[in-house]
Amino acid sequence: MWIERTVEANVRRLVATRPVVVVTGARQTGKTSLVRHLFPKHGLVTLDLPSEAEQAEKEPRAFLARHGEPLIVDEVQYAPALFRHLKAVIDGDRSRNGRFILTGSQKLALMRSVSESLAGRAGIVELEGLTLSELHGADRKIRPLDAMLRGTLPELWEKRELDPTEFHRSYVATYLERDLRLQLKVSSLRDFERLLRACALRSAQVLNKADLARDVGISPSTAGEWLSALEASNQIVLLEPWFSNRTKSLVKNPKLYLADAGLLCFLVGITGLDDLMTSPLVGPVWETFVCSELRRQIRNGERSGELWFWRDRTKEVDFVIHRGGRFELYDAKWTEHPDAGDASALLRVAAELPRGSVTHRGLICRAANPFPVRDGVEAMPIMALTSATPGGGGSHPR
Repeated sequence: MWIERTVEANVRRLVATRPVVVVTGARQTGKTSLVRHLFPKHGLVTLDLPSEAEQAEKEPRAFLARHGEPLIVDEVQYAPALFRHLKAVIDGDRSRNGRFILTGSQKLALMRSVSESLAGRAGIVELEGLTLSELHGADRKIRPLDAMLRGTLPELWEKRELDPTEFHRSYVATYLERDLRLQLKVSSLRDFERLLRACALRSAQVLNKADLARDVGISPSTAGEWLSALEASNQIVLLEPWFSNRTKSLVKNPKLYLADAGLLCFLVGITGLDDLMTSPLVGPVWETFVCSELRRQIRNGERSGELWFWRDRTKEVDFVIHRGGRFELYDAKWTEHPDAGDASALLRVAAELPRGSVTHRGLICRAANPFPVRDGVEAMPIMALTSATPGGGGSHPR
């Protein structure tokens, strides 16, 4: 079953207008499947195969001559020397577009090579997990809680027979063994896995690197390096606070989120609805799910703006979307029936912002339908986000 992706139009447009397009994102977000589906006439070679990676790295001219054009190169970060040769080939005829599509899950290494060799020549697309609108496009029976528990990686929904616990166990093992050994000289993968699980337990909290390092038993500098690797490989999100000259007291540390709520559930031992409903972590899991949905909508172009959070000494709002001097404010609430008290933080933060600049105030909750709560604050089911504030630009040239 093919699940249509919101970014498909952007990818088609970039391939039609740029000589090379780079599709990056975490493992299993569907990068290779997407480009193969959209461009079946392109050749395909994967550098997961050591023999192909070796030739691409050591004999890039012969490698490209053997495979021809147009060409999809999967996991291209395994041959960094190929990028310099691609630059020369592309510069030989800049008028031809759609010649190469490159995919890779190791964003740090991949984007370094793109910046050094393909600046001004490549279109970039970052592919995330499935949004709720994409899942509903495939099957309207899928509920938000199903997506939160199972996760939003496409293979889990294309193959419903897969057990999500076993899938995520293999996913973590593959990530640790393959991506990390290439990105970092990690002396102990066990320590790194412990860090990953500690991050899961702290999802939706303001990051304190010193506390995190102490609990894992590593140095703060090592914790910082490993967190950067997790962020670069799209396993965690570090959400920055909204800060302006008028709001000096805002906290400056980012909030930490797991990028996918399904992976978070696996890492903290939530395996089903009963576990979720009785877990003390249900609030952070819900907030993580809301965060990932908002981020993906912005990345995919379903809504426009930049995502932040607000926290000062006396008040906190989970999500601030800023767009051209306008603000949307959202709090994530696990309840089905938010009340007037739940709206107080939104109203107090709205009062701190310029008059008339706040366009929406919402409590994203499990309510069946939207309803007014207090003074312009609306209780809204998470599905209501899929039709709110459309906007542009999930990809960009580089």
